[in-house]
Amino acid sequence: MRGEEYAFSVSVRLTIPAAEEAVRRELAAEGFGVLTEIDVRATLREKLDLDFRPYRILGACNPALAHRALRADPRVGVLLPCNVVLEEEGAGSTTVLFMEPRALMTGEDAELEAVAGEASERLHRVAARLSASAS
Repeated sequence: MRGEEYAFSVSVRLTIPAAEEAVRRELAAEGFGVLTEIDVRATLREKLDLDFRPYRILGACNPALAHRALRADPRVGVLLPCNVVLEEEGAGSTTVLFMEPRALMTGEDAELEAVAGEASERLHRVAARLSASAS
């Protein structure tokens, strides 16, 4: 599976902290909350004594969509939450990378495909608003 099949991204002229604030605000506007946060840079420094560029992973969840998906197939929990990555491109610029739910929840279950489609539409709206307001 190629990257553009399971993810999509936007670049914004914001630092990672400013981009994260904007991402959280836009996710909330689409009914998502952030359940998990991973500071990859800090983790690699602590666990492997490696220096790595600023890189954060946010686990975003829309409870209503998650409930619908889990009701359709409890095994879908391995695909939750929807990850959003913030990666420093350079001074004052950040790439925001979104998981593409449609790529991960396709198959023979119509309800899962509907949930994935709705989650994808919401995440694409987040990306579009970020791009319009901070590029």
